[in-house]
Amino acid sequence: MENKRPKRRRWGCLIPTAILLGLFLFLSIMAFQVRWRSILLSTTKDNTMTASLFHFRGETKVLDEASRADAPGEFVQLSDGMVHYQIAGPADERTVVLVHGFSVPYYVWDPTFEGLVDSGLRVLRYDLYGRGYSDRPKVDFDADLFDRQLVELLEALDIETPVDLAGLSMGGVISVNFTARHPEMVRRLALISPAGLPIDNSLKKIVEFPLIGELILGFGGGQLLVSSLAEDFATPEAVDQYLDQYRVQMQYQGFIRALLSTLRNGVITSAESSYKAVGQQDRPVLLIWGMGDKAIPFETSEQVRWLIPQAEFHPIEDAGHISHYEKPEIVNSLLVEFFSR
Repeated sequence: MENKRPKRRRWGCLIPTAILLGLFLFLSIMAFQVRWRSILLSTTKDNTMTASLFHFRGETKVLDEASRADAPGEFVQLSDGMVHYQIAGPADERTVVLVHGFSVPYYVWDPTFEGLVDSGLRVLRYDLYGRGYSDRPKVDFDADLFDRQLVELLEALDIETPVDLAGLSMGGVISVNFTARHPEMVRRLALISPAGLPIDNSLKKIVEFPLIGELILGFGGGQLLVSSLAEDFATPEAVDQYLDQYRVQMQYQGFIRALLSTLRNGVITSAESSYKAVGQQDRPVLLIWGMGDKAIPFETSEQVRWLIPQAEFHPIEDAGHISHYEKPEIVNSLLVEFFSR
């Protein structure tokens, strides 16, 4: 006679599922306000849900004209949104453009901006879309967006090209891509701990997954981001003021969405072809790397030097990911000398 499993056991497999679903709902409510109707009805062009469906709890303010009223610098409207920038130095000098990294806006260039301007150079720095006081457009944050932003910014400010470019971390990716795509618009290129090549980062891989990334960055992302920035320093003396400035942008809606979209579009790991293209150009390149860099390990500099063999390389001792910020007396001298040739 065939033994039949009691019906009550059929529910056993549903209990863990119900628990997980309940946990997800709880964390969602704690981490952010979810537009559930949008989740059910909306998908992106590749049928994956994105961070644009969520309102993260820490983002309590809207970035508008009133919130920008007391911000330093100036603003210009481009096709994808308003862009925050600062420019200084003699108007008849060639312009040096400073491009910041993944999440820290243009204040990361404070010692460099001041040092280069004081040396007599004309210098432009700006906030990338999604960062600082620049808009957070509801678009894919991919390499094309950041390239278009820089092209339009130079045109809008009527800046004569070719310019000199300096890119930090992800700003190095944007600068390398820009140089590869528009070689006639760049004279000299400086890279400081540039991203763009694959590195082993487990957390990055996890947050790239839809919903998982929203949960992690929504629930504890603020502290996670702040803590990770402290590791950019080889020495802790300047950390507190640096982090206080960083927290300002975290209040404005769209910040975490922009970071997640940037990660998911591979901006910080997919630039090898552009590095190769720049390496084949007859172009002066300066490469600077903090020997204590934990964000993009110092060993990565070997691969960059292989891809861009003409790069003039300067390792910086007792410095981490932002060597220009920790050692401005060394890095400023290198940049001024390089851009003055």
